[in-house]
Amino acid sequence: MIVGLFMAVVAGALVGLQNIFNSKVNERAGTWPTTALVLGLGFLASLSIGFLAEGKRLFALQDMQTWYWFSGLIGVGVVVCLVQGIKRLDPTYAVSIMLISQIGFALLWDSLGWLGLEKVPFSWKQPVGVLVIAFGIVVFKLGGARRAEPA
Repeated sequence: MIVGLFMAVVAGALVGLQNIFNSKVNERAGTWPTTALVLGLGFLASLSIGFLAEGKRLFALQDMQTWYWFSGLIGVGVVVCLVQGIKRLDPTYAVSIMLISQIGFALLWDSLGWLGLEKVPFSWKQPVGVLVIAFGIVVFKLGGARRAEPA
C-alpha cells in the first residue's frame, strides 16, 4: 500500500509538471504540435523502456477487449482539452477542475460497474467528498491573491 501511495503522489507531481511543460510548448507551437510532441515522445519513451524491461513480451496482449486498443485516442483528447483549459484559465484551476471531473466520473463508473470495472457499492459519502473538493477549489480560486496587472 505504501508503494501505491508513493506512486500516486509521484504521478500527481509528474502530471502537474507535464501540464506546465505542455502549456509552454502550446504558447510557442499551438495545440496540435504540442499534442503530437507529447504523445509522440511518450510513445518512443514507453516503447524503448518497454523493450528494455519486457523484451518480446511487450506485445503479448492476451484476452483484451478490442476497444481497449483505442485508449491512445483518449490521450489525444486529454492533452488537447487540458492544454486549452490551462490556456484559458490557469494551471492550478484547470488541473483542479480536471481532477474533480476525474474523481466524479471514476465514482460514476465504479458505482455502475461500467467498462469492465467491478461494481463498487455507492455511498452518499462519496459524492459529498467530491463536492467538498469542488468547494475547496472555489474557495482557493476566489480567496487567492490578485494578479498584478502588466505595466
